[in-house]
Amino acid sequence: MTRDPIREAHRQWVAHGWAQAADGMAMVTSVVRAQQLLMERIDAVLRPRGLTFARYEVLRLLSFARRSAMPMSRLGSLLQVHPTSVTSAVDRLVAQGYVERVRSDEDKRVVRAVLTDAGRDAVEEATAALNDEVFAVPGLPGGEVRGLTDLLTALRTGLGDRL
Repeated sequence: MTRDPIREAHRQWVAHGWAQAADGMAMVTSVVRAQQLLMERIDAVLRPRGLTFARYEVLRLLSFARRSAMPMSRLGSLLQVHPTSVTSAVDRLVAQGYVERVRSDEDKRVVRAVLTDAGRDAVEEATAALNDEVFAVPGLPGGEVRGLTDLLTALRTGLGDRL
């Protein structure tokens, strides 16, 4: 019989006098472990397609944008990541032929990431696979998915995420 390591850690927290923090430790550890498991599933879908989740998110955002283009600074803001991370993801996507960098005609200081036709094909194919293999079957019964999402939204808000 295998024991749940998080449940065992909770028991140890209580046994060592940290009962007031045991539930929080178990919740945080559970969320982190669930994130790892979900990322393993996502990576299994995207890796054969030459994508990471960060690069997929850039492609998906560009595909939703008017004219399939967006200033680099806006990408970082929407993805809630450091500008260096956006630059790195876009560099890789440019090398793959999925994105082009174009200077704005109105303001030459502004650089836009622009989705190419190959990028559109790649993101549509990756989205279909993610929908089939991950998002449609996230690991919980359908009725519980919305409830967990609501709880996680409340958690993010409580931790300072601006919605």
